[in-house]
Amino acid sequence: MANQDLILGQSHNLGQNQHSLLGHDHNLGVGQNHEHHHLGLGQAHNHELGLGPTHDQEGSSSSHAYVHENELPMEQKPDHEDHELAQNHELTLLNSTDLGISENQELDDNLELAVDHSQGMGTDLSEETGLEATGLMVTPHPIIQARACVASPNYELVVGQEFPDVKSCRRALRDTAIALHFEIQTIKSDKTRFTAKCASEGCPWRIHAAKLPGVPTFTIRTINGNHSCGGITHLGHQQASVQWVAESVEQRLIENPNYKPKEILEEIHRLHGITLSYKQAWRGKERIMAVMRGSFEEGYRLLPQYCEQIKRTNLGSIAAVYGNPTDSSFQRLFISFQASIYGFLNACRPLLGLDRTYLKSKYLGTLLLATGFDGDGALFPLAFGVVDEENDDNWMWFLSELHNLLEINAENMPRLTILSDRQKGIVEGVEANFPTAFHGFCMRHLSESFRKEFNNTILVNLLWEAAHALTVIEFEAKVLEIEEISQDAAYWIRRIPPRLWATAYFEGTRFGHVTANIVESLNSWILEASGLPIVQMMECIRRQLMTWFNERREMSMQWTSTLVPSAERRVAEALERARTFQVLRANEAEFEVISHEGTNIVDIRNRCCSCRGWQLYGLPCSHAVSALLSCRQNVQRFTESCFTVATYRKAYSQTIHPIPDKSLWKELSADGGDPNGNRALDVMINPPKSLRPPGRPRKKRVRTEDRGRMKRVVHCSRCNQTGHFRTTCAAPI
Repeated sequence: MANQDLILGQSHNLGQNQHSLLGHDHNLGVGQNHEHHHLGLGQAHNHELGLGPTHDQEGSSSSHAYVHENELPMEQKPDHEDHELAQNHELTLLNSTDLGISENQELDDNLELAVDHSQGMGTDLSEETGLEATGLMVTPHPIIQARACVASPNYELVVGQEFPDVKSCRRALRDTAIALHFEIQTIKSDKTRFTAKCASEGCPWRIHAAKLPGVPTFTIRTINGNHSCGGITHLGHQQASVQWVAESVEQRLIENPNYKPKEILEEIHRLHGITLSYKQAWRGKERIMAVMRGSFEEGYRLLPQYCEQIKRTNLGSIAAVYGNPTDSSFQRLFISFQASIYGFLNACRPLLGLDRTYLKSKYLGTLLLATGFDGDGALFPLAFGVVDEENDDNWMWFLSELHNLLEINAENMPRLTILSDRQKGIVEGVEANFPTAFHGFCMRHLSESFRKEFNNTILVNLLWEAAHALTVIEFEAKVLEIEEISQDAAYWIRRIPPRLWATAYFEGTRFGHVTANIVESLNSWILEASGLPIVQMMECIRRQLMTWFNERREMSMQWTSTLVPSAERRVAEALERARTFQVLRANEAEFEVISHEGTNIVDIRNRCCSCRGWQLYGLPCSHAVSALLSCRQNVQRFTESCFTVATYRKAYSQTIHPIPDKSLWKELSADGGDPNGNRALDVMINPPKSLRPPGRPRKKRVRTEDRGRMKRVVHCSRCNQTGHFRTTCAAPI
């Protein structure tokens, strides 16, 4: 019995010696089969597309037809030959005249084909994963074209066509509607039937599919009428859902996870002629990224195994996760790699900065950081803590873990200098766990508060100059300058003890560091990590550390100097200034150095100068350099050991090792657990109770210097009042 085919293409009479050039056709014609074989959707790919072979009403399956020039009449080819021809379509195009090519492939897998031949695609009826069905069809009958389209793969729907289930049926119809620029409206969709019509008012096009008895297969029963609507006239598409966006860019995101929503919008418009909102593109990307990186809930469940893998692959590392004993919801995570512990204790300055950043993930939380500084002044992350929220108890816990870390790995606990914003929880935690440490204000946080209070750039600059002043006399001079401008600002400064922030009064050794601006320094990558599931976030941090250690280790091998580059530059500058000084020697260790700035006393035995620069920075000041040169001493031998290249290489001598893929964790744990013979505990960590508010989280960090900045005052030109514009003025006319 003859089939009713849905014939799509351009208006061409296909003669015996003519090639078929078929494009998109919005006019879905219904014609008789007349015992001719149409080359439609290939059977070789039907299972991938979710589109079954076409059946006539007697249940027989029609195969693809491929005709060579010398093969007349047309002969029906076996399925395996059709498959070979579909795989070698280039040869087919070169050697055929009256032929058609059936090639089913997803447009996202072949962007070049889509660019050359496609102007429109669209989205799903529902947000289900759909595969695109493409095909070319040759028919001896003339094809009526409803409107001109750029040549592209045809989408053919015919009576008797089968689909594995109703979802596949909807996806195929969605892809056809998007490709041919018409919108559909679902009338009925359930487990046994699916009916839809053209969404345009008065258009007679309608399709009905139903389930075959005893199997989940759906088949098209009827396709009624041609389109009379002329297609959609707007730039969007009802079927362009978030799920379709996700499917359209899935391959691109796999290749480049940094693919931006703006670029997604541009590509969809270029390939499919559809204009979407930024939110749709962003949500589509987030949906694919969630599939690629795993869910947030899974991240918390994997934390016990992840901690075990850290300790197994990086011996000596510390990794522990803690849950609420009542409901096993996540509370705390502490991680410190053995390479970081070794480098900090053996090669870094005894200086730690404490900071935190708020996470942008689904369940929020806070990332706590403890970071040292290497000999070249770069950040040297020591430990990371993730807590459900920032509070005094969690800071106390984090500093307690930090104390245990240093106590276990150091024979003598170093006397630390700690910089932070000195909030209550940090102050109490430092006093309890590091009672001998010098705890100072981070100047970045202090200046931020000062700017909010006074919002005067000159005052803020004077505050920084006062913080860097080496002597008490210089410090007091800067405070007096501030007082001349604003007595309130000077009073605000004097309320804070200068021993907590001013270099001239600070008792600890900061080596010139007055800030612990960790998060802003790590902003380029820590901010991206803060929005990932917790295991993915910690893996992002670990990979960054692993890369840093390797790059800095290799970079230091190229250095031929005694001191690290930053120290070499400072010593060279001091040498340049010292050439004009006059040096008077008192004995073998004590010198008087006279310069245009005044007279300074240098003691090379105790490595100190009356300007305090040598003691505070760990490098000889220009006065000390002048004294050392006068007695023919090697200046580089009088620097702190942390500034030498040998010590720098020691800091990065250990390796942060990779961690296997999560699919192997259970197998590795079953083989014997951690190095001590302990197996992973069957601990289930549930997500915390906090949830991120709806909406896209802010990705751009607000710079410290921009916080507290006065907003521009608007002025109404009608009533001469401030606070509103003329267009919103409520004053009577």
